[in-house]
Amino acid sequence: MQNRHSNGLIWTFESFTFVKTICMKHITIVVPQGEGNNLSSIVGSYKIFMRANAYWKEKTGKTLYKIQVAGQPSDYYEGLFSVSPHIHFSAIKKTDLIIIPSVNHLYAQAIKMNQPLINWIEQQYNKGAEVASICTGAFLLAATGILHGKSCSTNWAVADAFKNLFPDITLQTDKLITDEDGIYTSGGAYSFLNLIIYLVEKYFDRPTAIYCAKIFQIEMDRQSQSPFMIFKGQKEHGDTIVEKAQLFIEKHIDEKISFEQLSNRFAVGRRNFDRRFIKATGNTPLEYAQRVKIEAAKKELETTRKTINEVMYEVGYSDVKAFREVFKKVTGISPLDYRKKYNKEAMAG
Repeated sequence: MQNRHSNGLIWTFESFTFVKTICMKHITIVVPQGEGNNLSSIVGSYKIFMRANAYWKEKTGKTLYKIQVAGQPSDYYEGLFSVSPHIHFSAIKKTDLIIIPSVNHLYAQAIKMNQPLINWIEQQYNKGAEVASICTGAFLLAATGILHGKSCSTNWAVADAFKNLFPDITLQTDKLITDEDGIYTSGGAYSFLNLIIYLVEKYFDRPTAIYCAKIFQIEMDRQSQSPFMIFKGQKEHGDTIVEKAQLFIEKHIDEKISFEQLSNRFAVGRRNFDRRFIKATGNTPLEYAQRVKIEAAKKELETTRKTINEVMYEVGYSDVKAFREVFKKVTGISPLDYRKKYNKEAMAG
């Protein structure tokens, strides 16, 4: 593994290996303040890293990382569970990797409550630490400012809220994991397990990652959360013309819509219409129509025994190849594979 920051020093492979043998590195899993934060991403991260550490020691006789949970004692799920961290993050002067778990959906409040933690994360990154956020932990990560002008992922379900708070960050909700300049982010919910396996490979090695994936039964090398996304469309934008256009598209799923005619319908020039639509929804009118049609197709594939062709015609496609290409572009998998994944009853028949 190569350090992101060299501090002006040039290390040979041999010298870096020697340093690793005498200097134990540090991984910090932080505990944000706030009601309703996610416990599983703290526990899961800790268990996998600890298992990786133990496996490494079995192979080499050396412990590679000191792994600490850092923050204040916190209760979860109305006091049913509690976390007693090893240390407060302010007592850690230097760490190599910071894991930010997911937080509750009161994002502005979470950012306000955790400002000292946010400042500490920014300081550690500037000192050379790498930082990984899990699911909605991306909100705390973004609040540090270190994501400015970069890309990240988070739970697809909170994409609109994230874009509203951090419009300068390129959100890629189709991606399960992003990796840029020592900053890692992951998609929603339990996809954090894939991020931790990814980090185990980076911070230990591939065999250790494979071992942990087998022990915890985590599918390796997943790269997309697209098959899990439910498209609802961004409508909290305040542009009434665009909202009317969205509703028209959603009510005419089975039709091939002319966007020239649609813009004329609302007495808006085509270029201006496209610009307003993209600004409001994050999609071009064509992309929006495709996503609406594919979302309808997904529901049919999940719940009915209709053939792929029948579903295709119902959502306004007449070309099988075009339908499959758009479906795979949106979901990451083919219509048939999607049906196999989510409609066992139809496949059994």
